[in-house]
Amino acid sequence: MLDRVRVACHHALTTPFGDGFFPIRVPKDIARRVNTVLGRPACSTEELTRRRTAREQLASLRVGAAQGMTSVLTPRAPSPVTVYFEKDRNERLLGRIRETLEARSIAFTALEVDEATKDFVMRESKCKEDELPIVFVATTPVGGYTDLVEWDVSGKLLSAVFGAPATAKA
Repeated sequence: MLDRVRVACHHALTTPFGDGFFPIRVPKDIARRVNTVLGRPACSTEELTRRRTAREQLASLRVGAAQGMTSVLTPRAPSPVTVYFEKDRNERLLGRIRETLEARSIAFTALEVDEATKDFVMRESKCKEDELPIVFVATTPVGGYTDLVEWDVSGKLLSAVFGAPATAKA
């Protein structure tokens, strides 16, 4: 009922009928200004629909923020995952690491190490030379295959890559 009144008032204010007659034009102009000052309560049906949609979106964003969601509008980009491996060494473990990451839809980069990179990887991950391949999430070393599985089972892997809280993608 109130919507009909608002739309009818809007129509009366915006119609050009009577604008040429002074006794109608002046009160109509004052009514338009008052409508603007009050935030345009008298508006068209399309404007009412647009306002209701915006109000619903705002309410859903507030509910999401209250539940602890990080950002509904701009989701975080996944952290880069890098698998450092040595050519012709532990290929079976490298295959298992690939399968584990692909099963969780985690994009990764596999890099073959040279001497300088191997020194860096061993220093950062505190591993031995024969423990390659090693997985890194951004700058955090995860470790070898068994460490990767532990991270995956505990949920730490998805949290590190996609941000907390993470859900499994099967």
